[in-house]
Amino acid sequence: MVNQTVAIWILLGSFVLFLILKMPVVFALAISSCATMLYMRLPLMAFIQQMAKSINSFSLMAIPFFVLAGEIMGAGGISNRLLKCANVIVGRFRGGLAYVNVLGSMFFGHLSGSAVADVSSLGSVEIPMQVKAGYDAPFSVAITVASACQGVLIPPSHNMIIYSLAAGGVSVGALFMAGLVPGIMLGILLIIVCMVLSVVRHYPKGEAVPFKEGVKIMWSAILALFTAVIILLGVTLGFFTATESAAIATIYAFIISMFVYKELTWSMMPRILMNTVKTLAMVFSLIAAAGAFGYLLALLRVPTLITQGLLLISSNKIIIFLLINIMLLLLGCIMDMAPLILIVTPILVPVVKAFGMSPVQFGIVLIFNLAVGLCTPPVGSALFVGCGIGKISIEETVKAMLPMYIVMVAGLLLVTFVPEISLALPRAIGYPV
Repeated sequence: MVNQTVAIWILLGSFVLFLILKMPVVFALAISSCATMLYMRLPLMAFIQQMAKSINSFSLMAIPFFVLAGEIMGAGGISNRLLKCANVIVGRFRGGLAYVNVLGSMFFGHLSGSAVADVSSLGSVEIPMQVKAGYDAPFSVAITVASACQGVLIPPSHNMIIYSLAAGGVSVGALFMAGLVPGIMLGILLIIVCMVLSVVRHYPKGEAVPFKEGVKIMWSAILALFTAVIILLGVTLGFFTATESAAIATIYAFIISMFVYKELTWSMMPRILMNTVKTLAMVFSLIAAAGAFGYLLALLRVPTLITQGLLLISSNKIIIFLLINIMLLLLGCIMDMAPLILIVTPILVPVVKAFGMSPVQFGIVLIFNLAVGLCTPPVGSALFVGCGIGKISIEETVKAMLPMYIVMVAGLLLVTFVPEISLALPRAIGYPV
């Protein structure tokens, strides 16, 4: 006879053990799922069927196009143009390069949808530029890493597509619109931090860009920014689906980079395609393995048990939401974003729904939490990349990021407890959230 408690311990215990042993997440998910199925005397063919079912989704077709579009735009000179555009807007103020850093990430984030891509593309330019201008290196790396986290909130974000799948088909368009205001809010909070530190530490002012040159720079950048217009307006107005918008955005990015900016060459395409395939192999293998893992979580009624456990702690939704945020922040410190979305979404969506939170709002809360995890040790991938580019230690960067962590957590709490921050825009457009 199968004991439910033993099966849960095998599933979750073996998964945690494999992570402690530093086994790749996809193998940890797959092996723990297979071990649990063997104990429960389920046919292993069910494991294969659940993996295939997880990736057999039309919505997932958007991810390859978004990843490819981000690679093309990163290689096609768009990042430099966006930095110059941000410099025209805010570069002349005291601490202007720090503002340029945040604003540049806001622009580039909606194109790449990846914090690591943001740090890699913009950080290699921004960090040396700030240090040369008189900013200290730890601050330069810290603001680059923190601002890059906007990229996973500001649409389009392939992480929102992954969440939509894991949550059982939450509208991708509603998630895109829900992430826009929180992403911009995070940028504003970081700019306020930069403003205060720039005055306290006497960071230099930038030079004003002449009017004619500024107009030329803005026009050049508008062509790149128009990619977001294609995606957001197309999806929200119902002209095409998220997948179709991703394909159109990829074609547009290719045309702009190859024939208008002329910085993308045919010789660069094999490397771009290889990078895209590597990313997709990782993402889709995770989705497949997490699908089987999630099937067992549902079969063993783990979400229901967790809901009941939280109710034993408190029936106050404020305390429950605080506990969920703390848990997600801690998990984000030790695991990457995509596998965490796939693992915790099936568990926590029923919990938050029981306490009155919309799955759309929770999607933004979840992604916001895990965005903070991207810049926290010991597994913050954006943090590692930034420290590598800036050639400074993680300890120095983390110390410099303390003010940024404070405002990021403040922004997270606002999104958690003020639903209209994330839901007002999708409601205004007509999404049932």
